[in-house]
Amino acid sequence: MSCLFCFSGEKLSPEERKGKYGDAWGQYADNENEFKVKLCGAPCAEPCCWIGGMICMPCAQYKLRHMALNHAEPGSGWSNYQCCQGEFGGCCCIQPGNLGEDSCPRCCMCLEGSFCPGMAVSASQGMIMRQYSLGLDEDDVRLIRCSNCLQWLACIASLLNICIDCEGDDACVTIINTVADVVFCCVSGCMTARTYHEIKEREALAPEKYRMVR
Repeated sequence: MSCLFCFSGEKLSPEERKGKYGDAWGQYADNENEFKVKLCGAPCAEPCCWIGGMICMPCAQYKLRHMALNHAEPGSGWSNYQCCQGEFGGCCCIQPGNLGEDSCPRCCMCLEGSFCPGMAVSASQGMIMRQYSLGLDEDDVRLIRCSNCLQWLACIASLLNICIDCEGDDACVTIINTVADVVFCCVSGCMTARTYHEIKEREALAPEKYRMVR
């Protein structure tokens, strides 16, 4: 996580808000409200959730999405579930809301959490951010920039590995990919823990509203 502090925490620039994923994050960039705990403080606030979010991502995302859905609309179960809650749009014939969510939402969520855990936790967090007009803190912005940097670095390293055959190039690519994977797991765990903490704290302020079987 310390590598995140190598990047600026200033607000996202207009260029960084472009594209499918830029649009998904950019819509929250100007909101002034903040989460009750910062991203890097989430492991201390919810250590078990943070560890669980890294060790068993599919299960953690399944639980978190159910919590988010029923926090937004108490007692709704899985009735409002969509793949990634439509946060990232679709591609060709793969469109959120038309993937069998109505008939088998639990199965769809299991698949989402297993094959797209990063998008899954972003979607659950996005629901809470949208509901309470929460913005991006400095940790979020550093995360986005760090992730973009790692993706570019991994892409360039892989291309060079294909074009240039030299001793140790496979090891370098492996190291870069491993670093990217470790950062992804840590940050996903932090996002899971922070969203869980936000829901728990919000519901503690209005227990009667959420006192029902989920």
